[in-house]
Amino acid sequence: MNKLKISLRGMSIVSAVVVITAISSMSFVSGTMDEKIETQPSKILDSVVGDKSTVNSLEDLSLTQIFEQTENGIVSIAVTKSQLMQSSGVGSGFVYDGMGNIITNSHVVENAKRIIVTFIDGRSYNAEMVGSDSYSDLAVITIDVDESILNPLTLGDSDSLKVGEDVAAIGNPYGLSGSMTAGIVSQIGRVIPAQNSGFSIPDVIQTDAAINPGNSGGPLLDMKGDVIGVTTAIYSRDGDFSGVGFAIPSNTVSKIVPFLIKDGTYKHPWIGITSTNITPDLSDILELEEATGIMIMNVVKDGPANKASLKGSSEIVEKHGIEFTVGGDIILAIDDTKVRKVDDLISHLQKEKMVGDVTTLTILRDGNISTVDILLEKRPE
Repeated sequence: MNKLKISLRGMSIVSAVVVITAISSMSFVSGTMDEKIETQPSKILDSVVGDKSTVNSLEDLSLTQIFEQTENGIVSIAVTKSQLMQSSGVGSGFVYDGMGNIITNSHVVENAKRIIVTFIDGRSYNAEMVGSDSYSDLAVITIDVDESILNPLTLGDSDSLKVGEDVAAIGNPYGLSGSMTAGIVSQIGRVIPAQNSGFSIPDVIQTDAAINPGNSGGPLLDMKGDVIGVTTAIYSRDGDFSGVGFAIPSNTVSKIVPFLIKDGTYKHPWIGITSTNITPDLSDILELEEATGIMIMNVVKDGPANKASLKGSSEIVEKHGIEFTVGGDIILAIDDTKVRKVDDLISHLQKEKMVGDVTTLTILRDGNISTVDILLEKRPE
């Protein structure tokens, strides 16, 4: 199993992730910049979910127009994570609604003792946590201000994105507030590790718009000025941007954020398996027609898959001097959507399913194809 090094604000861990293929010698680096700050605590503001209808202009805007249209809705977030002020950082965020709710990354505000939000004109306010979800790296904080000074940004439709489209990122790299960079959508549907969880974030947008420490939590904008992603991490050898950045898609934001505002948390659906992609070698061993689908390696005891009597792998077979574990059910489709690799399964659950839903897996077992219904449960902490 490949191991992916995840670097978090100077702390490094090595996490074995079944559901993503690591890029050799590369590190995921969050866009939070360490900085000492002074903040004051504030009261908790009760939040309600705002109406987030999407309105698009007919023509693309210039980068200048996009910046002018959105700058007043983008903020710098300064966080103190220790009462001794020995652990602090700066990230970005943007106004979600007229109730004072602001979207950012979970890793920007996790373990925060104090949070200060600063608008581009220099106005600063104490903020409080509303909800956080480390599995999607999304969080909502709130400020208690008059609605007249809030300029919510509009969430676009990330499912409509195509590779090669122009995008812009606005945030606070290295604490430089209100900085804009531009690039393109380099790829869509990426899967990256969720920090410190062992799970993965699916359907992520890849971009070459420069993202650096301090950008985390800021918006990735299309050429209509709509938010189509929340910048979250970069691939880097040294912690600086090298042309590959990632953003949580806006449709994931639209699905999860209302729950964070209402309940403070989001329940992710879970099947309860670990699995591996069918490789050409595995395909030969199993005498399959093509190398597609995923094989179940382990089934979590008392999990949804276990309750549905799915089977994990238990046999060892050697090929070309390499040992392969085989014998598990092979998943070919989920809800009639073809599963070519692990990413497809994860993305389908994220986009289409909720806890309590029933999902139907098409599996291959002992040469026979059948379907199995699984009641999805909440992912364990």
